[in-house]
Amino acid sequence: MMTLKEKYSYFYLVIIAAVSWSLVKLTGLEEANRVPVPPHSPDYFSKGYVKWEMNDLGLLKSKLTADEMIHYSDDGTTHTLNPLMVFQNSKTPPWIIKSETGILSADGKDLLLSGKVSIDRSGADGVRELKINTSNLKVKPETSHAETDQWAELISLPNRTTGTGMKLVFVEPIYLKLLKGVKGKYEKN
Repeated sequence: MMTLKEKYSYFYLVIIAAVSWSLVKLTGLEEANRVPVPPHSPDYFSKGYVKWEMNDLGLLKSKLTADEMIHYSDDGTTHTLNPLMVFQNSKTPPWIIKSETGILSADGKDLLLSGKVSIDRSGADGVRELKINTSNLKVKPETSHAETDQWAELISLPNRTTGTGMKLVFVEPIYLKLLKGVKGKYEKN
């Protein structure tokens, strides 16, 4: 049981704490120590970022890696440096997309790849090797779809096709279309 002297000691400590808190509020010291957070400031970052997406069977559907990743709390976007996106496909070799920078939307449904973008698919039995060069590619990882309104070059040796604007679906049935100004150089086998 506490003695009366101990009770008064706690009472005095509570009074001192309350007076100190009031003085801090009165003098404005608390506000002076606060630094305003600038808009669109990062809330976390990572070096060596990896994000996997699995299909309904638990198999790898797509994988996004990047040298650096910065997440912004105000809009929920994830900015990446040297992103590399891999789309797995059961019937063909994987599609590999590389870019200089990328911005992943807050919901993860849109990935905007900026700067020089290259898309590669290795050759296999019944599948020709394909390389696509373009820029500013909009990728929808959830639906394995990509498009751009920029110039694009398709190289499947010995053939080369160029055009402006492109739509591409990475899963069966694979769909690839150049939208306008299409020119090609084709060689007979």
